[in-house]
Amino acid sequence: MRQQTRWQTRWPERISYGLSDAADNLVFQVMTTYLLFFYTDVYGLNAGDVALLFIIARMCDVVESPLVGLMIDHTHSRFGKSRPFFLWYAVPYVVFAVLTFVTPPFSYGGKLAWAYFTYLGLGFLYTTVNLPITSVLPTLSENDRELTLLGVIRQFFGSAVQIIVAVFTLPLVAFFGGGNEQRGFLGTISLFAVISLALILNTFFQIRERFSQPEIAHQPWRKVLGAARRNTPWLVLSLVIFCFWLVTAIKNQTTVYYFKYVLNDQNLVSWANSFTFASLIGVVSIMALAGRWGNKRTMGTGMVIALGGQLLLAVGVYARSLPVLFAATAVNSIGQGMIVGLVSIMIADTIRYGMVVLGVQAEGIFASANDLGVNLGLGLGGLVTGGLLDMSGYVANHAQNAGTLQMIDLNYVWIPMVIYGVMIVLLHFYNEKALYAAIK
Repeated sequence: MRQQTRWQTRWPERISYGLSDAADNLVFQVMTTYLLFFYTDVYGLNAGDVALLFIIARMCDVVESPLVGLMIDHTHSRFGKSRPFFLWYAVPYVVFAVLTFVTPPFSYGGKLAWAYFTYLGLGFLYTTVNLPITSVLPTLSENDRELTLLGVIRQFFGSAVQIIVAVFTLPLVAFFGGGNEQRGFLGTISLFAVISLALILNTFFQIRERFSQPEIAHQPWRKVLGAARRNTPWLVLSLVIFCFWLVTAIKNQTTVYYFKYVLNDQNLVSWANSFTFASLIGVVSIMALAGRWGNKRTMGTGMVIALGGQLLLAVGVYARSLPVLFAATAVNSIGQGMIVGLVSIMIADTIRYGMVVLGVQAEGIFASANDLGVNLGLGLGGLVTGGLLDMSGYVANHAQNAGTLQMIDLNYVWIPMVIYGVMIVLLHFYNEKALYAAIK
């Protein structure tokens, strides 16, 4: 084990850091889980047009995430490099979140243009407030166990809010809308946006960037990109992150369609999503398991558990058994929690690897792998779901044909199963022993 320094953060700062992810997820989880459904069944857009929008948005993300990373790495302020982004971009982020769910009475072309403007703007602004959560982590402490604790706290709050949004969004839509889903979604996102703004600003005021190496903190972008290409642990982890968010998007976005059109009961969505609370078991287990096994083995265990839950889900789907479906969701969520809870912690290790081995403190660029993976994975997941629905002849708010029902089953069960297998293979190439030997 590496020599440990004393712990530098206190609980108010740790909680505030963790709540930053909760703040972002209040808004972003609505978009992840319900935006495709909102666009097709509430706003009235064609599934194929929405799929194209998601493609274009993801093309923009390829530029946006590294761009925001470079912005962080070239920021000179008395607040540090990452911290000021919470102050500068919190208000624009929540404003665009609300605008995304505004439904102006335009023509179809005008409605589609509005969706492009608001969704693309929200995607960029999400990156400006989310990427700093990852990039600031290695500057908060030099203690390995403390960084793990901070990462676990972050993911605990982030996962808890994801579950809250998944479970309570549709009931809140019904409450605020009184039968009008357009008004209901707008009221729900407005509530989440106000809470999100308060939590993001609280993070800015409570956290501090303590550890930096000024002589390598603002390197030319060519040197940074060269270092990124040589940071093999970071490259492997970036692919894992992309696959994780791809499978998450496909599963989350298909859930509402599965229960609405296959089981013919949309009210079951909130019940199914309530079992994702089990992901918190996976998150809180990280401190004990990672300390004994290391981060890589712990994440791999999470992948195997998630895959096992997916296999059980297949049984529930084809047996049409709600108890099995709910149990499978819980098992899969435990594994999901273990995976995502380790992402920011392992990214922090690759950032430190860049500093010690490659001579570049580029926390912005290296942290951008997380947001790029989030945006590309979620966007491609929306493309897969929306595209397959459109190809199968999906018609919103009508009984679906046999081909569409089969496509929903494919998207809900089998495609995620394949992606989990790919993740297990990719993780094999993450050389944790060599990384730790280099940075100790």
